[in-house]
Amino acid sequence: MISAIVMIKADVQRIPEVGQAIANLSGVAEVYSVTGDVDLIAVVKVAGHDEIAEVVSDKLNKVPGVLDSETHIAFRTYASQDLDAAFALGLDEDA
Repeated sequence: MISAIVMIKADVQRIPEVGQAIANLSGVAEVYSVTGDVDLIAVVKVAGHDEIAEVVSDKLNKVPGVLDSETHIAFRTYASQDLDAAFALGLDEDA
């Protein structure tokens, strides 16, 4: 399994629709709306490198409202509990 993280700049007025359209693409595991220099981050998980090109270049970048994207291919995955803990930093579940 190959994972890629795709940083996406989108039309600000269309972020919810763009995010949902990207989430519906085959090969896209998750899409996050984020703060910072990009508007959305998508996690793509596919069997091979050719499929990353198919998902990102042929599908994701053609979603109406996508203005720009930057793809980072992951080469090592660390324990999932470590990743879950990192994403949970600063969250107070009792609030």
